[in-house]
Amino acid sequence: MHDDGRYDEPRLTGAGGRAPDGSVSRETSYQEWAVNDSRDASPPSPVDPAHRPEASVAGALRPVSSAPANVPPAREPHDPSDGPVNAPSPRPASVRANVAIPARYEPQPPVSAVPHQPVPDPVSADTPPVAGYGAEAAADTYVSRETPTREEDDPPLAMEAMRAVQILNPSGEVNMPRPDRTRVMCVANQKGGVGKTTTTVNLAVALALHGNRVLVVDLDPQGNASTGLNVPHHTGVPDVYDCLIDSVPLEEVAQAVEGIPNLWCVPATIDLAGAEIELVSVVARESRLSRAIEAYPGHFDYVFIDCPPSLGLLTVNALVAAQEVLIPIQCEYYALEGLNQLINNINLVRQHLNPKLDVSTILLTMYDRRTRLADAVEQDVRNHFGDKVLQAVIPRNVRVSEAPSYGQSVMTYDPGSRGATSYFEAAQEIAERGVKEPVSRNA
Repeated sequence: MHDDGRYDEPRLTGAGGRAPDGSVSRETSYQEWAVNDSRDASPPSPVDPAHRPEASVAGALRPVSSAPANVPPAREPHDPSDGPVNAPSPRPASVRANVAIPARYEPQPPVSAVPHQPVPDPVSADTPPVAGYGAEAAADTYVSRETPTREEDDPPLAMEAMRAVQILNPSGEVNMPRPDRTRVMCVANQKGGVGKTTTTVNLAVALALHGNRVLVVDLDPQGNASTGLNVPHHTGVPDVYDCLIDSVPLEEVAQAVEGIPNLWCVPATIDLAGAEIELVSVVARESRLSRAIEAYPGHFDYVFIDCPPSLGLLTVNALVAAQEVLIPIQCEYYALEGLNQLINNINLVRQHLNPKLDVSTILLTMYDRRTRLADAVEQDVRNHFGDKVLQAVIPRNVRVSEAPSYGQSVMTYDPGSRGATSYFEAAQEIAERGVKEPVSRNA
């Protein structure tokens, strides 16, 4: 601030007059204000009712609303007695003391002088742009976190329903390849509780639902495979015992499975428990089942033989009749311990009774991914058997255990469960392997 009544404010550079040193005087005109050149040498009387602070100070500012933009306001004619136009006029000390009053009415700089800074919208940071306003440019760079992916778009129930439709195959189309010749597979393991019957039933149902003709031979006196397929196997029902002992044709004892097209089952009753004793004195006792399957007039794509948990004459009959052996292995130590004995018996049958017999498929069952033991068993089996082990692994699933109590397989009881999906993948893998490696006809 200078004593000559001017106030230098370099920040006000938007409009109006400037001093030679670049400062802006309050007495100069702004774009929206006019200057009253009539100066009063003496301050007005404080008792004057018409006294206004803006009129008592020389060069007081008064608003001009009608002044056009960028046009300086008109000045009154200059009086020569007032001295030069640009000369500072002397002011009394009392007048300079009152300058602070109009300082409160200091005009703000024009709005156009302040650079426009748009305020960011907090909502627009997480929402996609509106169509028609920069949507094309933002489509390539902006990805909302709330946009669901393809996997997240479908809810779990929808995914389960899709799997169920895929497994049940309501259209009846042949989605799994059919082999050129009949594949007779013996599901054997002398260790009990490893999933032989469950594997036989679910693989047979999965293949039958997708266009293959399948026959299941229940060779276990407990008759669990017959229960899983809801086939009557009480006392007095023609069963596999009649075929082995009395040479009854297999077509007379085979029953169609209700609700599953292209699937038949030869049931087993409690009478089969005494078959091993009675077969001791029968001629060609090891090949009785093989001759019954060969004499069947119809053609099957697959024949699954469910063996009992032993290495007696019933299991030997199954090994002689089959060309492939499917060994379910539980992912525990005891299952590995008895595996060597089973392989030795298979080798003996191959040498003396059935040279075409081969261990073609190993299936890991009851896999519990929470334990390290399951991983260790899986690695040992895969290292020993190599490509014979299916990539599909059957996990522990309560739906697989619940299905037999309703007389169903898990494929029809809960087709969207993990157990049904795993058995479906195993059946598909078995079918694809059969096409790559032709199997000789046995029926």
